[in-house]
Parts: sequence; C-alpha cells; structure tokens
Amino acid sequence: MQDRQLLRAAGALILLFLIGSCSDPPKNGFQGYVEGEFVYVASPLAGTLESLQVQRGDQVKAGDPLFALDETPEKAAREQIEAALVLSEAEYARQDKLFHTGATATQDLDRARSTRDQDKRRLTQTDWSFLQKRQSAPQAGLVYDTLYRQGEWVAAGKPVVALLPPQNIKVRAFVPETRVGSIHYGDEVRVAVDGVRDPFIGKVSYISPHAEYTPPVIYSRETRDKLVFMVEAVFDPATAANLHPGQPVDVQFESKS
Repeated sequence: MQDRQLLRAAGALILLFLIGSCSDPPKNGFQGYVEGEFVYVASPLAGTLESLQVQRGDQVKAGDPLFALDETPEKAAREQIEAALVLSEAEYARQDKLFHTGATATQDLDRARSTRDQDKRRLTQTDWSFLQKRQSAPQAGLVYDTLYRQGEWVAAGKPVVALLPPQNIKVRAFVPETRVGSIHYGDEVRVAVDGVRDPFIGKVSYISPHAEYTPPVIYSRETRDKLVFMVEAVFDPATAANLHPGQPVDVQFESKS
C-alpha cells in the first residue's frame, strides 16, 4: 500500500515537471504580433468619387491607377482660363506692336505682359489639378482597404485607398529588460505562425531605447510588472507578403554572440 502511494506521488511529480517544461518559452523566444505600416493614397482636392479601379485584396504595381474624382469643375475652369489666355496673348501682341511704333507707353506693354503671364500660370495650375484628381499607386503592394464607394463625396486630403507594401510589414515583440541586452541589430529572427510548418526568417531592425511597463498589445507570457522593450524585425518582401497585420506569432532571436 505504501509502495503504491509512493509510485503515485512520483508519477504526479513527473507529470508536473513535464507540464512545467512544456509551458516554459524557449530561452530566446517571445510572443509578438505582425504590424503593418499602411500607405494612404489621397487627392489634395475634393470631389465626387467617379471611379474606383481597385478593390480589397488586389495586388497593384507602382503606377497602376487607383481612383479618379469628378473633373467637371476643373474642366469648366480650364475652358474659362484658355479663353482668357487667348485674349491676353492677343492684347499683348497688339501692345507690343504699338510699343515698337511708339504709339503706346511702356506701362501698357508691361500690364499686357503681366496679364498674359498670370493666365499662363492659372492654366498650369489647372493642369496640375487635373492630374491630382486621378491617383495612381505610389508603390507596389496589397490593396488592404478602400475607404469610399463610387459616387460618394471625398473631402480634400481624405484617403480613398490604403495600400500595404510588403516591405512595410514587420513583427513586434516585447522583450524583458533582463534579456534585451542579448539582442542586437541585424540578429536573425525566426517567426513561427500557427498552421505554418517552417518559421519565417527575418532580422532585427529596431530596438526601442525606451522601456515600457505594458505593451500596447499583450501577447507576452511575461508578467506585466516587468519593464519591456519593443523590438522589431523585418523580412524580405516575398516572406513578408505571407504575414498578416494583427496575427499573433512566436518570435525567437538568434544572437550572433
């Protein structure tokens, strides 16, 4: 009877040891999450969204058209300025001819030249406005979201499309103060994702110089009352394209030393 109780006690101790061993994180392992830095594409001018050439999930290349706003006000302004420019150029030509025959004063010629030059600048400004009503992708990436629907009014400077270039995807982990000294810029990082067999390989790109008490997003197994430092890792674009913002990950740092 006593031997049976001893066996049970030994079994319980072994089970507790195994459970404790499984729950301990790797020596250089921490939990983190995927972060994305979005590129918001907007027009500096207001207008009705006339066409939206992309939708969520599309992959775009730099220069691909994204959206266009209504150009009716710009077209009307351009026609008006073009008509004014025709008149001001004719007036300048007339004043120049009169000036060379001595039939007009220098001030009249200067006034005609100034009016013509102003109309040219106004036309250039209108051409710029036309270009700003149509926006293209500034760089290649994923169309992460579209923020307006066709036919809606878009205020000046309001983003219409959110892009996520693969090079803007990174992983953040929060490392205790007692461990951050062993991590260096350029160290290899192995990131494990649920459902993916092989880890993603990246490198340390940033170590925060400021300590925090609680990470903004808590995936860490560490207790909250310890100081932690944010560490970021980046990946090559092909690898980063397989990571998704908000995704929880396991991060393991491979120190060079």
